Amino acid sequence: MEAATAPEAALGPTLKVKEASTADADGPQASPRRGAGSSLPQLLPPIEEHPKIWLPRALRQTYIRKVGDTVNLLIPFQGKPKPQAIWTRDGCALDTSRVSVRNGERDSILFIREAQRADSERPGPPQSIKLVDVWGSSATVEWTPPQDMGNAALLGYTVQKADTKSGLWFSVLERYHRTSCTVSNLVVGNSYAFRVFAENQCGLSENAPVTADLAHIQKAATVYKTEGFAQRDFSEAPKFTQPLVDCTTVIGYDTQLFCCVRASPKPKIIWLKNKMDIQGNPKYRALTHLGICSLEIRKPGPFDGGIYTCKAVNPLGEASVDCRVDVKAPN
Repeated sequence: MEAATAPEAALGPTLKVKEASTADADGPQASPRRGAGSSLPQLLPPIEEHPKIWLPRALRQTYIRKVGDTVNLLIPFQGKPKPQAIWTRDGCALDTSRVSVRNGERDSILFIREAQRADSERPGPPQSIKLVDVWGSSATVEWTPPQDMGNAALLGYTVQKADTKSGLWFSVLERYHRTSCTVSNLVVGNSYAFRVFAENQCGLSENAPVTADLAHIQKAATVYKTEGFAQRDFSEAPKFTQPLVDCTTVIGYDTQLFCCVRASPKPKIIWLKNKMDIQGNPKYRALTHLGICSLEIRKPGPFDGGIYTCKAVNPLGEASVDCRVDVKAPN
């Protein structure tokens, strides 16, 4: 170092630097003195600059890559003295087996040869899920958005239900955008729990909160009210729906006569031959079943021909039908 000359001192303090010799370096250094008419040489303080990161415009929004693509991020920075660039994920060190980092003088490069879904960040789970109301076969559930969106916009929520009998979860809503929903068509007699996942472009949240209360779908009490009605009167006077038919028979061959009658109450059936009652005659056998009346003439002879009548009688009235029976000798 050398001192400034008188004219230079008048102009103000200046500093001149010359190459120091070996003798100067080995010799004793003079102690600094301060005087009114003298100026001592001074060294400038080292220049310092806080570290700064210049984030590229392409990285100022969500950086999206497909699974299997290469990830190559170059982040410029500046600062004096030279900053030390450190990459972390969620506050933890990177997996050096898959991720490589190269730090230069003015930038740092993060390189991933093949991106995996695990490299992305999913959203956090929704908060404060609760069962609001249950009525009929429906239930209403509410929740609040997740605190961590995963650095990406939410695509929606996935709502699932599970009954306590099977314990299996089924999705009822996907990519639902509201923070409350009503789940319908629940099975009567079952109890249900609900949970909600948040979803962004990286996928569903790793876990989902479950409602603390169960939705009990109870069977509504059914009250049967019988209305009075007039008892229908099925009483009916006898009426023949199928009459007797005239027939011709051969001597010695059994012959049967048929007719149908409808009446309520059940009528009394009387068979007549030529207007004479033949009830109790062993030559004839009369049967009545479900309104079908039959008369069997056993081995008719020449004198068994004539007019046969079936008569039905009940408290409401009577009715009768007749037919002609001819008996011929065999050829």
